[in-house]
Amino acid sequence: MSHTGRTTGSAKRTLRQSLLAARDALTADDVRAAAGALARRALELPELARAHTVAAYVSVGTEPGTLALLDALLARDVRVLLPALLPDNDLDWGAYGGEGSLARVQHGGRMALFEPAGERLGPDAVTSADVVLLPGLAVDTRGLRLGRGGGSYDRVLARLERAGADPALVVLLYDSEVVGHVPGEPHDRPVQAVVTPSGVRRFTGGGTTPGA
Repeated sequence: MSHTGRTTGSAKRTLRQSLLAARDALTADDVRAAAGALARRALELPELARAHTVAAYVSVGTEPGTLALLDALLARDVRVLLPALLPDNDLDWGAYGGEGSLARVQHGGRMALFEPAGERLGPDAVTSADVVLLPGLAVDTRGLRLGRGGGSYDRVLARLERAGADPALVVLLYDSEVVGHVPGEPHDRPVQAVVTPSGVRRFTGGGTTPGA
């Protein structure tokens, strides 16, 4: 690894630690209130209004809550795909059919995840999505997303690119997680928008524009 790569990795780790500490300080009421607002804001997105298939995920712990949004999409007859973590950190996918369709899965010493309990559709299923809702810890003014560092969504984004798929990429965050700068690498692919409890910000060629 080059000196630049090591420096970027170290800066990402430091930023992750700070952001995770802030999330850990949130109460259950904070998380619940934010989840409701996040769902309302996300449902205003034209991309979601037009979508037939949305790849999403089930939030855990103090992550910005997604269940209210998943149920609202399901009520619109949107096909919702949810990830299942594979041993190599890649993601398989399955269809969401309501909260009863989820299984709590413990992956080693990590936090337990809620994954689709039904049929697995394969890692390439994500290429059929019109919108991909991405987890993250931060996004900056260029639209660069900071993930948790496991690399699962880097693989998803690479798979989309190889397939020539071009879904809208949207990250779901708390308001304080829209930051000035995220340490970036050449392969990082910017998102089109971030949804927070207070609104939507879109990214266009290195800057941001407000609005839904």
